[in-house]
Amino acid sequence: MRMSLGQFDVSQGEINANLKTISELAAEASSVKSDLLCLPEMATTGFNWMRNRELLDESDHTPRALADLALKYSISICGSFLERTEKEGMANTLYFFSKEGEILGQYRKIHLFTQFDEGRYVEAGNRPLVIDTAVGKIGFGICYDLRFPEQFRKNNELGAALQLLPAAFPHPRLEHWRTLIRARAIENQSFFVATNQSGCEAHVGKSGEVEYFGHSMIVDPWGEIIAEGGESEALISAEIDLAEVTKTRAILTAWKDRRPNLF
Repeated sequence: MRMSLGQFDVSQGEINANLKTISELAAEASSVKSDLLCLPEMATTGFNWMRNRELLDESDHTPRALADLALKYSISICGSFLERTEKEGMANTLYFFSKEGEILGQYRKIHLFTQFDEGRYVEAGNRPLVIDTAVGKIGFGICYDLRFPEQFRKNNELGAALQLLPAAFPHPRLEHWRTLIRARAIENQSFFVATNQSGCEAHVGKSGEVEYFGHSMIVDPWGEIIAEGGESEALISAEIDLAEVTKTRAILTAWKDRRPNLF
């Protein structure tokens, strides 16, 4: 399969402007024959949670708009977005849209980032997600989830050969980002694909302005980097073969040699 990672500067609170950018990325990814476009975290609103609460009515239409883009350009799309919860609260939710414009899965971020006071505004998810797609089984996480290896272990146990992570990782944690992504791929012997924001954003809360560093990555089951962006906006594309997961695990049998009953 061919994948594209749409790394861009999310315009805070500007849903229509961000949807326009996503449409342009989908068109470009489709033109290079990609099967899947991966977007960053909170890709249509950014992280001003007070402003986001005012955007809930508008954001209710975001899934339909993204599904229409997936259908228009015949490409699967995933990323995380603002979602209204059943209790009229907010969630940071990943959607996966098939190229037919269907929602194949929704995943709410399990681990909320206390340093940015995310837990004050957002309802946490409580279950992992692995879905069947036309290209194979895919597992998910969002940003801070990257630091919790047990989540991606569970995704693998549920059959994931590919893990997708939309994110908004800022400086100065670039080396954490690059190390953790490769570690998640190596320890699970699966592909790991992480799409990060670029640009700067003013956060509400303790953090002030943050600068995202990009460096969206596609990593194979050996931990080798297949493709990596820089710090600026970019579409990063590469071919991957999920059959490599089975081949890797046959050569180095770490996944088979686990003893989960002891832990």
